[in-house]
Amino acid sequence: MIPEFPLALSSEQIAAELVEMSRRAADGVRALSQVRTEDVLVGITPKTAVYHDDLVTLFRYTPRVAAPMQPPVLITYALVNRPYMIDLQEDRSLVRGLLDLGLDVYLIDWGYPQRNDRWLSLDDYINGYMNDCVDYLRQSLKIEQINLIGICQGGTFSLCYTALNPHKIANLITMVAPVDCHVADGLLNLWMGASGSMPTIQPEKMVEALGNIPGDVMNFGFLMLKPFELGLQKYLSLLDTLDDTAHSTNFLRMEKWIFDSPDQAGAAWAEFVRHFYIENGLIKGQIAIGEQRVDLQQITMPVLNVYAEKDHLVPPKSSQALARAVTSTDYTEVSFPVGHIGMYVSARVQQQLPQAIVDWLKARN
Repeated sequence: MIPEFPLALSSEQIAAELVEMSRRAADGVRALSQVRTEDVLVGITPKTAVYHDDLVTLFRYTPRVAAPMQPPVLITYALVNRPYMIDLQEDRSLVRGLLDLGLDVYLIDWGYPQRNDRWLSLDDYINGYMNDCVDYLRQSLKIEQINLIGICQGGTFSLCYTALNPHKIANLITMVAPVDCHVADGLLNLWMGASGSMPTIQPEKMVEALGNIPGDVMNFGFLMLKPFELGLQKYLSLLDTLDDTAHSTNFLRMEKWIFDSPDQAGAAWAEFVRHFYIENGLIKGQIAIGEQRVDLQQITMPVLNVYAEKDHLVPPKSSQALARAVTSTDYTEVSFPVGHIGMYVSARVQQQLPQAIVDWLKARN
């Protein structure tokens, strides 16, 4: 005889649960209907475009103090998502926090690659666009060096750029940046060859078939890293807070960012996947950008490395590998007990992270 399941519900209880869920859903629909498109604002801090180069734009955020600290900081974000994640809402904005504490903040916006951009390479992005933005700041402000903040894939780009141009960077800050892509902690790393087995994708064949890599393809891959949590669970959990208009608006901001994913320039994407992930070339000193080999030992200036302790995309050990790769005698690590996205949107992190960055910079300027 099969024993009765101890958590079994009666038909009356099931009906009551369904009624309650329907009520919450109806309340949520009413709350969402009150959220106007203009309420779902992202990238809220005022900024001005100061330089253009093809699809790339260099922005300067409007300073919030009379005499911002110099040299300025240039933020380099990843190619795979839009950079307004670091300025998603007024009370949880890394950009706003840095401005309020007196920094002069610039940002590289990589734009949206089009079909004719499929041949853009990492050399184009790093030695081309990124270098042009750095040189614009150096020339227009009449300074020799800037401070560089690289976030996620932008952190990896910043490491490459700094290793190739150490004379242009005064202080380097990396945030949740992949360095050793063969640490076995992350599923993404395992998919890309960290297990020692054959990699699960052939990036060159994908580019041959697709040209640019669609943003939706990238999004699907990231969702598959945590299919329940990032798929079904977050929408089920939303039922409990749908009647809160402020929470619903914040949820819609996140959804807007998640699904605002640019296509990836085919050549650059294939290079990044092949050389940084499958071959793990950065930590091995085997990456070449253009004609130059990237040697992380050329990074001798002060380095602040920020990582997320619960990061499923860039495991802590992947970022911490930077400590043994650079030759800087002024190397600092700071971590926060959040995940990859939490580094940008956690209220607690945004209370502490801008201050930590500014304090660190002030001690070295």
